[in-house]
Amino acid sequence: MANMSLVKNKMPHQDADVRIKNFDEVALGYTEEQAVDEANRCLGCKHKPCVGGCPVAIDIPGFIEKIKERDFEGAYEIISRSSSLPAVCGRVCPQETQCESKCVRGLKGEPVAIGRLERFVADWHMKNSKDTPAAPQKNGHRAAVIGAGPAGLACAGDLAKMGYDVTVFEALHLAGGVLVYGIPQFRLPKEIVQREIENLKALGVKIETNAVIGKALAVDELFEMGFEAVFIGTGAGLPRFMNIPGENLKGVYSANEFLTRVNLMKAYREDSDTPILRARNVAVVGGGNVAMDAARSAKRLGAENVYIVYRRGEAEMPARLEEIEHAKEEGIIFKTLTNPVEIIGDEHKFVKALKCVEMELGEPDESGRRSPVVKSGSEFLLQTECVIMSIGTSPNPLIRNTTNGLETNKHGCFVADENGRTSREGVFAGGDAVTGAATVILAMGAGRQAAKAMDEYIRSKSR
Repeated sequence: MANMSLVKNKMPHQDADVRIKNFDEVALGYTEEQAVDEANRCLGCKHKPCVGGCPVAIDIPGFIEKIKERDFEGAYEIISRSSSLPAVCGRVCPQETQCESKCVRGLKGEPVAIGRLERFVADWHMKNSKDTPAAPQKNGHRAAVIGAGPAGLACAGDLAKMGYDVTVFEALHLAGGVLVYGIPQFRLPKEIVQREIENLKALGVKIETNAVIGKALAVDELFEMGFEAVFIGTGAGLPRFMNIPGENLKGVYSANEFLTRVNLMKAYREDSDTPILRARNVAVVGGGNVAMDAARSAKRLGAENVYIVYRRGEAEMPARLEEIEHAKEEGIIFKTLTNPVEIIGDEHKFVKALKCVEMELGEPDESGRRSPVVKSGSEFLLQTECVIMSIGTSPNPLIRNTTNGLETNKHGCFVADENGRTSREGVFAGGDAVTGAATVILAMGAGRQAAKAMDEYIRSKSR
């Protein structure tokens, strides 16, 4: 029966006063009844506008129709045709600006909760299905993927399904990229990521960890080893800083380092020997999802006061609205229209305060956002013992500095066309290594597109 409610089924959550004391997942997921009820809000539009908003083109009305029929495994089969990581995407993709933004139900009320339904289907499959994907017959060709993040895993998964012998080379000791070192456990449980990776391995994907391409092996050597095409999906993991006085003081982190210690190195566990500063007052500089992750992690590590310091207004924050709302519920203090100018230390070179100025919005800049300008005489001190910089990242230069013929732009990103082809024959690239820091699903879309192009390239060379 059609559900014409103007609002989504609410997602069950841990209460804020409970969840700030643990790292368990905040969102608890739909029940079967909630999922079916939400699916019945879908009108099953023939022209499928939601599909056009999905970077990996999932047949959204198709899988939702299966949920209506309570054929949850059938829904999973439809999703998995297009997505290698459905349980991940259902949790961290910004559906509100992608598929859900195109939903007809959103014209008069809230769109269908597509992301929540995707998560439900993936979780149901993980809980109820014992089957692993069958490895397809090999086609006799080999391809290499550098980086086991979202772009690399999506590319590897699609190539494996085509029959390629695929090896993924990952610099860290665990596969997953930003999914394991960047996104906290309370947003994306690492067991979910590992289960998704095990599914890829069942398809025949080989993953070599602790393999730093550009150091242990060069891209040229991969071709010498018999790989016929190479995909670079190394992400954008090099942190940026503001270059203000005091950034070398003890207690200053990049968000990447802080979150890596928390997530990949499990500093949040009581039995962990990973050192991390558990400060009483923490200031996180930035307004994106990574800043929210760092602030919410600091709160769970015991900080009494955690500040988000952002130079524009809340309306200009690039973070997902859901993440901002969750942060507020957890007591994160938002210092918007505020910009740091100096980090002040004590006699032992530990952070003791953040000097800031108040800002106001002026004329729009080249990105279309109104540029912040300093209010005269507005300096003030924010007491803090820890400052976490979350103002963006760029690609690590290791591969571009050790590989001839690879063109990069002024930001250090690889130059590639819409199919991932770079200036070097046989080398493809996609995800954050090309675009700069973006979303998981956009990286996966780039990996899938590159896999198609790699297949065409290898086939053309073997004719």
